[in-house]
Amino acid sequence: MMRAFFRVAWQVMRKDMTVEIRSREILLTTLLFAVSVVLIFSFALVREGRAPDDVAAGILWVAISFSGTLAMGRTFERERYNDTLRALILAPADRPAIYVGKLLGLLLLMLLVEIVLVPMVGLLFAAPIFAYPGMLLMLLVSGTLGFAAVGTLFAAMLVRVRSRDTLLPVLLYPITVPVMIGGVRGTAALFQAVPDEPMARFWIGLLLFWDAIFVTLALWTFEPVMTE
Repeated sequence: MMRAFFRVAWQVMRKDMTVEIRSREILLTTLLFAVSVVLIFSFALVREGRAPDDVAAGILWVAISFSGTLAMGRTFERERYNDTLRALILAPADRPAIYVGKLLGLLLLMLLVEIVLVPMVGLLFAAPIFAYPGMLLMLLVSGTLGFAAVGTLFAAMLVRVRSRDTLLPVLLYPITVPVMIGGVRGTAALFQAVPDEPMARFWIGLLLFWDAIFVTLALWTFEPVMTE
């Protein structure tokens, strides 16, 4: 049973990634938007080669959340445009497995964007991204997972709504405030002149807690959402 579940999830993710590798539409758009956000903030805030304290972490997560929202809005777009959404829903597969596949594809896409974003923030804002790279990676993965878990569910809910591009951030940002706070505060703890490792560990634990809650609720509600 579990093997079939993960096989469906893998196939959904592989399909999305195969299409994206061929077109690079979502990746390039999301990456360009994220890079533009970081560059605008760097021109606005950096003076004489120095940025205000604790600003790098906030800008990094603003870029992640804004660019991630842009990617989420396209999560189910190809199925809707090609009129294959109904076929996906009627497929003989667990709907939570479809959700997991979509979530993994979105998570991978956002992490690819972050591979470019993190060095940019380190360079432009003199952030010590190599002080604790393992903990920084944990913060990024756990924070991105919680954000993407909610975003994938809302993208499925709004796929048939005409004003989905407007409604998605309105619904998404208030729910994911705990994840954003955890990501910003944990990253800021690592970016201090003297990194606060215990505080960063605390925020990683809190992010994993929220990840468990968001993923569980999304798996529980995805099937009735798609049925309606």
